[in-house]
Amino acid sequence: MGERARGSWPEVGDDDGVAGVPGFVHSDFAPVVVAVAQRCLERGYGAAGVPAGVRTGIVLVSASGDLASAQHVRASVEAGGRVGPLFFFQSVPNSVAGHIAARWHLRGPVVCLSPTGDPYADGVAEADLLRDDGDADEVLLILIEQAPDGPTEAVAVLLGGGVRP
Repeated sequence: MGERARGSWPEVGDDDGVAGVPGFVHSDFAPVVVAVAQRCLERGYGAAGVPAGVRTGIVLVSASGDLASAQHVRASVEAGGRVGPLFFFQSVPNSVAGHIAARWHLRGPVVCLSPTGDPYADGVAEADLLRDDGDADEVLLILIEQAPDGPTEAVAVLLGGGVRP
């Protein structure tokens, strides 16, 4: 499956951090996923967005998921504090993938997985399955990891043969 476009976090000029996303708090997991998806889709399709006839699936790959939110919830519970309801929503990676699908009017399936081997290879294998089964024309593959003591890094790759702009 060919690579049509790519976006990363961070890229040159990202010194000020990532912009927030309504409905997601505390963690930069969702904002970074949204940023790389936007970069990749804009590079693949421009301002017009994905054409209506193209079924674009999303495969989000992360071994740890939203690590910062999980650590915050754990610390709050251990301290006897109350956990805000947004954390139950945002701690599931599918929530940000669904946000991207709705925002970009993507019409393919959403799959989130924790890799058992090489994250990119596992993601491409899942993307191949979605295309081979006829569920998607192309796939937005997003790989993200939050390091406990470093910056969040992510890449989004548009794989497949959607309609070229």
